[in-house]
Amino acid sequence: MELKLKTISKDGVAEALSKVELYRYLNEPEEAESICNDILAADPENQVAQRLLGLTITDQFEGQTSDRYAEAEKIFQALGDPYERMYYLGLLQERRAKAQIRAGRPAHMLVGSFHEAMRCFEEAEKIRPPHNDDAVLRWNRCVRLLEKIGEVQGESLESFLEDHDSAPVEMMRRSGDRGGK
Repeated sequence: MELKLKTISKDGVAEALSKVELYRYLNEPEEAESICNDILAADPENQVAQRLLGLTITDQFEGQTSDRYAEAEKIFQALGDPYERMYYLGLLQERRAKAQIRAGRPAHMLVGSFHEAMRCFEEAEKIRPPHNDDAVLRWNRCVRLLEKIGEVQGESLESFLEDHDSAPVEMMRRSGDRGGK
């Protein structure tokens, strides 16, 4: 048997996207990532698949040098929508910092990463779609984490990070070509 990847049909992209979300819900980011790559092989410009690919990479962050931060950053930088670009770059910074805290890095050393995440969320908030407060919600989470860092200087913050970012909910927006946060 020849080991060769097969290409999915463009008609199967919507169903494949739903499977990406399912595997993310199940906390199986490697499977979700594989499906994203299959979608992008069939439809290289699919913004939902690109965004989900970046998210599946951040789902795998462990706070190590082996984390594929630069790869996720490149994916998010390439998003066509300026709001999504800023929002997901902020989420990238936030998730990276949280993974490093879980890995044992002192939380006070990651304050700059949270500030960078907040800068991105603030920029996203300025250009957000109507009725979309996702950037505000993420900003507030960063503020609360920074407050905790100030309260427990030098102690572990792992218990404060339990906001279930390891398997975030992905809801498809009504437009069909972009998913929600």
